[in-house]
Amino acid sequence: MCSGFPKGSSSIKELKRDDDSIGIHRASASGFLTRMLNRCPSGVVAVETKASTPAGAAAELASVLPASGLAAVLMFVSPRYDPHRFAAEMTTRFRGTPVFGCTTAGEIAFNGWDENSVVALAFSAADFDVAALPILGLSDFRIEDDRTIGADIRHRVFRQGGNADGERCFGLLLIDGMCQREEVVLAAIHASLGHIPLVGGSAADGLRFERSWVYFEGRAHTDAAVLLVFKTSVPFLIFSCDTCEPGTEKMVVTEADPDRRTISELNAEPAAAEYSRMAGIAGGVLDVTAFASHPVLVRIGDAYYARWVRRVDADGTLHFASAIDQGLVFTMATLRDPVDPTSDLFAQIQEEIGEVSLYIGFESVQRRMGLEHRCDRDMSELYRTHRVFGCNTYGELYGPMHINGTLTGVAIGTPRAK
Repeated sequence: MCSGFPKGSSSIKELKRDDDSIGIHRASASGFLTRMLNRCPSGVVAVETKASTPAGAAAELASVLPASGLAAVLMFVSPRYDPHRFAAEMTTRFRGTPVFGCTTAGEIAFNGWDENSVVALAFSAADFDVAALPILGLSDFRIEDDRTIGADIRHRVFRQGGNADGERCFGLLLIDGMCQREEVVLAAIHASLGHIPLVGGSAADGLRFERSWVYFEGRAHTDAAVLLVFKTSVPFLIFSCDTCEPGTEKMVVTEADPDRRTISELNAEPAAAEYSRMAGIAGGVLDVTAFASHPVLVRIGDAYYARWVRRVDADGTLHFASAIDQGLVFTMATLRDPVDPTSDLFAQIQEEIGEVSLYIGFESVQRRMGLEHRCDRDMSELYRTHRVFGCNTYGELYGPMHINGTLTGVAIGTPRAK
């Protein structure tokens, strides 16, 4: 399923890309590498650094990004960097500019899929207004807190953003990917945003599934989220594209703990064993690769949404990446080649909003793992050609949904002639 949401001191050399956009590669004396997309008619500059230390990475970013005139910097940070040191270094170098971001399970950068890097997007204050709403203490967040969220959005976001509406505003939500509170937080936010379209992602820490971080207000936070509302005259469109098709095999969740997102029984059988049997996993070896290659689907209305297994306990209990419940019917999924559907989606978006300057993408780490051995080069080339920048996540946010197995994000167009 692919869909869009109604819119609303070293040498520098220039390199021509196939689409005639301009890239700048900057190699510092220490051997670090920073790349910058210098063609930014949309008012967004993309930068990548693979410096080995937080100080080096922050210094590289500061050396190529504008020193003033920025509404915000949005960054996707490999968990290789100490989050507190990196936050401190960015605060020192970007005084006066709000910096937001999250840790990742991989990055999407100039050559497509990447890792051990920082990808940063700088938004020009001439083209964007950005309002932020931090949300702390997610472990204690309950659905009844939606009134407080709504009041905060109206007070902090709408007041700062003026007459916010779905034609000129979109929301990005970055949330701790280990909090297991995405659904209730997203429900509260979505209900309060009105017609403003929303996308985002669950922060990650590689494949450790231990602790992920969200950056805002000069610090790295866990058990937290930040909602960003962008107001712009530049055309945009939010989108989501998955790679799963329903098969014929079905399972019923017969014993589960929704609060922990765990399932101990499927079809009244031990969960891990029954999942292995239904998926046809040889030898019943369950690891991250097996889970990435064998998602299950939940039908909601006329659409199917993926649910990915994150890990398995010694007793066979399965841990999922998003909401589950007792009585759900799972359909085993098959993974289709994503290259053509994703390319078709990009073409549809361009028909809708015109030339696309870049895409901000949140892609499931399970989707990436399930596809890397099949179409690594093709997907990376597709992302490179279309200028997709973002990260791999533990979950994707699209409208009111917390989903898995997708590429979700926002396409940023170019200003229309006046």
